[in-house]
Amino acid sequence: MKLTKLLPLAAAVALVPALGLAQEAEAVEEAAGLTVEMLNTEMVFIFNSLLFLIGGILVFWMAAGFAMLEAGFVRSKNTTMQLTKNVGLFSLAAFFYYLIGFNLMYPGDGWIIDGWLGAFGPAVLEAVGVGMDEADDIEYASVGSDFFFQLMFCATTASIVSGALAERIKLNAFLVFVVVLTALIYPIQASWSWGEGWLDAMGFSDFAGSTIVHSVGGWAALTGAIILGARKGKYGPDGKVNPIPGSNLALATLGMFILWMGWFGFNGGSELAMGSVDAVANVSRIFANTNAAAAGGAIAALLLTQILFKKADLTLMLNGALAGLVAITAEPLEPGLGLATIIGAIGGVIVVFTVPLLDKLKIDDVVGAIPVHLFAGIWGTLAVVLSNGDANIGTQVVGIVAIGAFAIVTSAIVWAIIKGVMGIRVSEEAEINGLDKSELGMEAYPDFAKG
Repeated sequence: MKLTKLLPLAAAVALVPALGLAQEAEAVEEAAGLTVEMLNTEMVFIFNSLLFLIGGILVFWMAAGFAMLEAGFVRSKNTTMQLTKNVGLFSLAAFFYYLIGFNLMYPGDGWIIDGWLGAFGPAVLEAVGVGMDEADDIEYASVGSDFFFQLMFCATTASIVSGALAERIKLNAFLVFVVVLTALIYPIQASWSWGEGWLDAMGFSDFAGSTIVHSVGGWAALTGAIILGARKGKYGPDGKVNPIPGSNLALATLGMFILWMGWFGFNGGSELAMGSVDAVANVSRIFANTNAAAAGGAIAALLLTQILFKKADLTLMLNGALAGLVAITAEPLEPGLGLATIIGAIGGVIVVFTVPLLDKLKIDDVVGAIPVHLFAGIWGTLAVVLSNGDANIGTQVVGIVAIGAFAIVTSAIVWAIIKGVMGIRVSEEAEINGLDKSELGMEAYPDFAKG
């Protein structure tokens, strides 16, 4: 055989190992790509879950804020009762949101009435030590972290009701209402938007719950306050309003700052993502806007009270800051710092004017929860259209009205049933002596005279 005929054969033989190496390299590269993809997916899962957990811890801290704010705004003879109610409501919310609320709020494909009513059933978390060998098996975030975060919002709704009805409601009557609120009322209406129900399909926008959380708590408090009636001596027969000062404004101020701090988790965690540069940038923007709105609300209340009353009013400043926080909650991402401050400032103005308005209507709200959470919540939900181009004012109004009507009707029914079955108001003697002594037999300040 001639040499020239052997050359192609030799070249082919020489290429065999080279082809094998190329295939090996391709396989290694493909495996490396899968590893990087799995690593990226796992990191997104980790950071998203971490945001839910950190945000949830901050919102949990708001429970302490509500407790301190209420303890400072009530008279000393009712302090232990407020603290008892706050511990009780949070614990009951944790149990009943697990048992009924979470699955009802996020039914997935399990709607009983499509878009309106989800399926009932206890929350189920991942199995312990669940494996994540394949990238496709890794979800967006852990179910446990999501449940924990969402539970804190549910408990916040109940906390709003507690302060408005202070100093004259029976402990067990209040706690029964909390069970229904956290198991049914809050989750059902929240499913309409956050559970991908009918309001979500319409385009209703409420980023972190100005209406879904705060206004619902405000509506429940308003209906309760009307049915319960005012505290003894709050309103004179001639229409005169008799101020009933709180026992500890230092404690109330501490509560406000705890709530301000917790709100960073409330709004920032509601970005629901921290697995990318964009998501983290959004969270930081939300933090800044949330802070600006709170400051705007406090400044507006500070200036306006001096103009109207010739003196600064600390209680209205505290509630002004909280109203600013509530107002920005519906859309804390899109505004710039200037607009966020204005949105919060208008919340502060709303509080200054609506606190006396409630007194004129003889609706007794001990801590100002209704102006802060209901009225500022409505304003914040409407203000979404100022910065979010996808939001529609008509849809926002539909959401506010629908959720408000549902909260009013269901709350009124529950309050009326509780009143008929077990009564909701303490006796006149118990109210005069203070709920700490009459209902609990335990006083917060036993070494001091009672106010």
